[in-house]
Amino acid sequence: MRFLQRAFAIVGLSLGLGLVAASVSASPANPVAGTDYKVLDVPQSTDSSKKVEVIEFFWYSCPHCNALEPALEDWVAKQGDKIDFKRVPISFDPRFLPQQKLYYTLEALGQVPAMHKKVFNAIHVQRQRLDTDATILDFAVKQGLDKAKFTDTYNSFGVQSKALRATQLQNAYKIDGVPMIAVDGKYMTAPSIVGSAMNGTEAQLFTATLQVVDALIIKSAADINKTAAPPAQAKKK
Repeated sequence: MRFLQRAFAIVGLSLGLGLVAASVSASPANPVAGTDYKVLDVPQSTDSSKKVEVIEFFWYSCPHCNALEPALEDWVAKQGDKIDFKRVPISFDPRFLPQQKLYYTLEALGQVPAMHKKVFNAIHVQRQRLDTDATILDFAVKQGLDKAKFTDTYNSFGVQSKALRATQLQNAYKIDGVPMIAVDGKYMTAPSIVGSAMNGTEAQLFTATLQVVDALIIKSAADINKTAAPPAQAKKK
């Protein structure tokens, strides 16, 4: 069993996917390229020049994205303003589009803090099928969101554009499974990557993954500071 990958996404949206695990050979605190994380062949531009950009690529119907969310939310809160954190909903198949639009609608309405976890709970605990325009609208209304405002935003050009941009980013980063975390447009890690070098429970793999992200942020911040620093002036004779 594996983390969600493109082939499984196309074959069936309801498959339960597990973890990859092997023998311990690396430390998340001192991650090794090719073992604990990947270096992108083509670095991607980021939206922030002064902070390290961290992107979580996710899918609402992914059980491991749901399981990671509490730990990720706590981790992001502890980062404060050190990083520029973004979520990008993926689309391995056209059927993923409604959930992409759901996320960007919640973002546009300022409802991600209140609703993001509720979406995961509805899908993975209450077993609701939030994968069509109709089921998503019904869910939003039951959560107390204004029907007309939600519908207008959900169908807006802005949300459509963000969904398209999300798919473009997914392709640029060559995302083939979720959850996946990108750091500074250069590095990629995930529980499935970290799990290839260690045994452990899902919770332990999540902790190890975020430790790898911590190390990559330090590495990236040093690069940013080095680039931003003015050139040293030559000493006068």
